[in-house]
Amino acid sequence: MRKQILILVPAVALALAACEDAGTKETLGTLGGAAAGGLIGSQIGGGTGTAVAVGAGALIGGYLGNRIGKQLDENDQRKMAEAEQAAHEAPVGEKVTWSNPDSGNSGTVTPTKEGTNEKTGEYCREYQETVTIGGKTEEAYGTACRQEDGSWRIVN
Repeated sequence: MRKQILILVPAVALALAACEDAGTKETLGTLGGAAAGGLIGSQIGGGTGTAVAVGAGALIGGYLGNRIGKQLDENDQRKMAEAEQAAHEAPVGEKVTWSNPDSGNSGTVTPTKEGTNEKTGEYCREYQETVTIGGKTEEAYGTACRQEDGSWRIVN
């Protein structure tokens, strides 16, 4: 499996599921997005360009995370989390969809690859995920690994 792939930007919104306060959702979305963007930037830049890429990635990720955190309500987040859970058991290539008719937001989660992590021995799956908010679709990629207790942990 690839060592580093893009962070799931929608996973930032998933982490906000327990948040009730809109300001908190925006703050956590901004911080999570900035961290994800910084990591993505570190994979793009080279040499002295790495610092620039990390900074730009953090700014862009922070902005996107803020927007997602601001616009996904609690019901959106619950539906997205249910789709992500279903995708852990879905066959590779099968698209799992979610939608919230009240907000008009929707998305998909598609497992794209599976295998065993050579370093940890964990069973892992790569995913492609989309979130459509207000008619605008964002796309992200990431990996989750199954823990000994059966739960899934997003690794990148």
